[in-house]
Amino acid sequence: MAKDRARYVCQSCGAAHPKWQGRCDACGEWNTLSEEVVQAGPGPAGKAPRGKGLDFVGLKGQGAPPPRHITGLAELDRVLGGGFVPASAVLVGGDPGIGKSTILLQAAARMAVSGKRVLYISGEEAVEQVRLRARRLGLSETPLALANATALRDITASLEAEREAALVVIDSIQTMWLDTLDSAPGTVAQVRACAAELIRTAKARGFALVLVGHVTKEGTLAGPRVLEHMVDATLYFEGDRGHQFRILRAVKNRFGATDEIGVFEMTEGGLVEVANPSALFLAERRGNISGSAVFAGLEGTRPVLVEVQALLSPSAGGSPRRQVVGWDGGRLAMLLAVLEARCGLTFAQADVYLNIAGGLRINEPAADLAVAAALVSAMTDRPTESDAVYFGEVGLSGEVRQVAQAESRLREARKLGFGAAVLPRRLARGQKPPAPVEGLRLDEIGHLADLVAPFAAQTVKRKERA
Repeated sequence: MAKDRARYVCQSCGAAHPKWQGRCDACGEWNTLSEEVVQAGPGPAGKAPRGKGLDFVGLKGQGAPPPRHITGLAELDRVLGGGFVPASAVLVGGDPGIGKSTILLQAAARMAVSGKRVLYISGEEAVEQVRLRARRLGLSETPLALANATALRDITASLEAEREAALVVIDSIQTMWLDTLDSAPGTVAQVRACAAELIRTAKARGFALVLVGHVTKEGTLAGPRVLEHMVDATLYFEGDRGHQFRILRAVKNRFGATDEIGVFEMTEGGLVEVANPSALFLAERRGNISGSAVFAGLEGTRPVLVEVQALLSPSAGGSPRRQVVGWDGGRLAMLLAVLEARCGLTFAQADVYLNIAGGLRINEPAADLAVAAALVSAMTDRPTESDAVYFGEVGLSGEVRQVAQAESRLREARKLGFGAAVLPRRLARGQKPPAPVEGLRLDEIGHLADLVAPFAAQTVKRKERA
């Protein structure tokens, strides 16, 4: 018979090594290798057992796919692509205390009220602790099945016996442990093995599975990267504890759009959906202040308007500061260089502070034009048009490039009462212009110099009057 053998697995990245060493060759971390025992197969030494053949089927199938499970939380259903897909696995990550357990408890309770069998298994909190939260949220009367367990063997045995379960929530995957492994709960081996067994059970029984995952100090999901590849959808719960807003973002979704977001507001009674996030992000905006511009962005399929704020202050000496909140610091450095090299502006003697108001993080390059407008406005001390929105990508030569779905951005701007939009000029032959929006003036520019010129002219006129 084949003998069991030992291997050493990195607890940071999951790379396997044949012998122990101080430093992992894959990720470079020190003292992260942990021993695991690999059990030998049942066959004789040197010969693996032969598998059985597969029955291949066509793509069309014989019947309609099962309907999705609607949670009743419209923002969560939107991020999922229309609700939970039966026999799917969803991984939800986020900072501690951000609201992961709260939103899942609310969604599970609403599904249970609609008549579906929903199981909530907590490995971090006792049953009474979950009941306290449910009582605070006003959900204590809902027919939700609750249990506290960490032993995977007991959990899978209970799930195998379930026939009518529609949704199972595991909070969290880092607390689960499998007794056939020698490593502690939360290690790479335990997380990988427990997740694989739970996903296999979900696929076999047809219920939707939700795994809650912890995040590291860098903001990524703790445990092996393979965990994100195993699940069908990965959702991140983002937000700043200084703001009441919470953003649920889909970074992976096999059954819907990626980068889709749902916006929630944290209140004393739990998380409340925000149906119109653009109006909420702009609720406290003052349009007569320099250094402010409205960006017409796109998150997944949803257009979102946010305020970009820039502030310049004299540098105290040495290297000037570049502080960014909600945007890419490297892209700000590039945009400052383009404004200096192509438009003749100078930021070398000023500290630059940039902020995306409302706690939302912007990742798309279309924000370049709005950031540039806010920077130029702050430098010239002249406010932008109070009813104008900006979007467009800026290249290294100063050209303003086209971005996707301009029509959706323009419609959202008009819906909120804006009267003008500054957007890239159509340069390519045969390029289809965006559909006109009634009551919205379109100012097309092809270069950053066209954006800077009106601010410079206003500054000259102000000096002449003085």
